[in-house]
Amino acid sequence: MTRLFIAGYQHETNTFAPSLADWAAFTRGDSFPAYLRGAEMVETLRGVNIPVAGVIDAARAHGWQLVPSGWAGAIPSSYVTRDAFERIAAAIDEDLRAALASPAGLDAVYLDLHGAAVAEHADDSEGELLARVRARVGPAMPIVASLDLHANVTERMLREADALVSYRTYPHVDMADTGTLAAQLIERRLKLGRREAQHARRLPFLIPLNAQSTWMQPAQGLYERLVALDREHGTCSSFCMGFPASDFAECAPMVWSHGERARAVAEALYDATAEPSQWQQQLLAPRDAVAQAMALAEGADKPVVIADTQDNPGAGGDSNTSGMLHALVAQGAGRKFPGQVALGLLYDPEAARAAHAAGVGAEIDLALGTQVPTFAGPSDPPLRGRCKVLALADGTCTLAGPMMHGLTVRLGPSACLEIDGVRVAVVSGKKQLLDRALLRMVGVHTEQLRIVVVKSSNHFRADFQPNASHVLVAKAPGPMAADPADLPWTKLPASTRRRP
Repeated sequence: MTRLFIAGYQHETNTFAPSLADWAAFTRGDSFPAYLRGAEMVETLRGVNIPVAGVIDAARAHGWQLVPSGWAGAIPSSYVTRDAFERIAAAIDEDLRAALASPAGLDAVYLDLHGAAVAEHADDSEGELLARVRARVGPAMPIVASLDLHANVTERMLREADALVSYRTYPHVDMADTGTLAAQLIERRLKLGRREAQHARRLPFLIPLNAQSTWMQPAQGLYERLVALDREHGTCSSFCMGFPASDFAECAPMVWSHGERARAVAEALYDATAEPSQWQQQLLAPRDAVAQAMALAEGADKPVVIADTQDNPGAGGDSNTSGMLHALVAQGAGRKFPGQVALGLLYDPEAARAAHAAGVGAEIDLALGTQVPTFAGPSDPPLRGRCKVLALADGTCTLAGPMMHGLTVRLGPSACLEIDGVRVAVVSGKKQLLDRALLRMVGVHTEQLRIVVVKSSNHFRADFQPNASHVLVAKAPGPMAADPADLPWTKLPASTRRRP
């Protein structure tokens, strides 16, 4: 029986963001499951739309025996602290040593990685983790890892792993499917008895997050071509568009392929993806976005969705800036459509506590949001005003949309507040608004809205776009630059910083 060692390390690092990912970030269990180790990992993550769940299901189908180690995930932020990374890596190494020393031994290793995690002491922390695993298991044992579509794939990662495979959708609705692909690569590697041929090419520019959605062109067509090439040539290929806010030398998109025809397929993908003009994007100033949304909402039968992309907690923001809230109030959106305009999720534990203390129906004076430092100066100040408490919740919510379906998040005391006709979903934990269930948790139902502002860049599209009349993207001040060229890079080569 094949014995497969499994472990996970998930973090997307915006090195320009204000908050570090310390050990507590991996153990809180708010946006991601709290740190798991051993059999509990399999029991907790089975059935959730994440890569390791796809591997777990595939292993059962193949009759493989799983040897679970640790799985650690934290919401995107600034650097992973040295302490957090070393705890995660040490646990994996300890479990590897024990598994290798057991009479049954091991046949292969699978790692559920993000690919854009930067630690305080290791710019390429996934490459570092893969190297430590390789050193422990030796050169002959298969190591396969799955990656996020936003991975910044390094030469070290490609060298240390036998094979890598990434998501092919953004929003990431294929995470468990990517785990299935990883299991197929493990099976191919075990049958072949050696590494497959591999070829990789790095793109010479950064792709903005808002231009990466596979719900739109060019990404949609490019991934369709990738799948067709793999089907034609028997390869397993990936295109990581990269996370364009990690300040290290190898931050960039990458295409690669595994199989006999890997070189031809990877070169064809490079030629298709490396045309820079196709990656341009449209962004609106906050007041322009609100004005346009108000005009569109007049005759629409579904809400207009505005993405507050630069405060996306899925990309290193803290989900606490007030720029879009100021714009909604200044433009009179809540007065024009009372009770039919909403914003979320606003990370504001103090406001949530005050709402719980006051109770439903109470009116309280609050300062909503936080002024934070950004790459372009401080964000907007808090919005002060009289708020009515419309609903309260404990912050526990099971996601029902395509992204991370079935995962239960725990965001602590939460509330729906109304200020000047605008409903604000405030929470005590950080979570990207990628699922309408997160609003329903505090009594906000999108089918009753004319305008909804989501703190997200693209993941919201999976659950919100099918139920929206229009989608707009706003560039309000926040820690996640919609245009990577705006960031004060120090380690990234100047040739990569240029706009596509």
